[in-house]
Amino acid sequence: MDPLVNLAAYIDHTLLRPEAGPGEVAGLADEARDWAFHAVCVQPVYVELAVRLLQDSGVAVCTVIDFPHGASPTRVRAFAAREAVRQGATEIDVVMPIGLFLAGEYGRVEEDLRLIFSTARGAAAGPVTVKVILETGFLSDLQKQEAARLAVAAGADFVKTSTGFGPGGARVEDVRLLAAAVAGRAQVKASGGIRNLETALAMLEAGATRLGTSSGVAIMKEWQAGVVNAAGSERGKE
Repeated sequence: MDPLVNLAAYIDHTLLRPEAGPGEVAGLADEARDWAFHAVCVQPVYVELAVRLLQDSGVAVCTVIDFPHGASPTRVRAFAAREAVRQGATEIDVVMPIGLFLAGEYGRVEEDLRLIFSTARGAAAGPVTVKVILETGFLSDLQKQEAARLAVAAGADFVKTSTGFGPGGARVEDVRLLAAAVAGRAQVKASGGIRNLETALAMLEAGATRLGTSSGVAIMKEWQAGVVNAAGSERGKE
């Protein structure tokens, strides 16, 4: 798939502000349908609403698990993942237990993620895409690589840069590093601070295959204007 042809298919249209209400979720769903984004990403409390609003639209519903800290007990995180899937989410973005990882508790982190993934997939009627949010702003380059490898070993489909609520957001260098670390065994989702077309395309060029952004409509309008301008320039040469 070429982002220059179908950029919308790479975007998870995101609304995770804590004060966002049902009306804003409805607006998000309308925008996602209109622009044919890959998915919406909403807080767990709005999964059922988003699923209902997007039925038969082709837009997936994604939600976040233990967001944004990743600090709840594993059984709570697994329960949340199961409930989200039962309510209709087909993608879940799970925050890695960052404190445990930084403490060197790699075995516990991997076990935690494995249980969450297996619980979610076991409760689903169909495939579930699981992503691990690494919160790269807290990590050194070596830790980013280790976290990515650990997530893949646990069964992640994607590693994701950040929540957008931690220190820093997506960086091109981090996307490139994570893509190299997973080495084709998983994909990379860039998220946090992607607000314009230039940044979005830079993340994709660095190796991201999904973009989490609350600026999806603005990015698509910028992209659409560029396509129209390019077409006009080509016609002018004829």
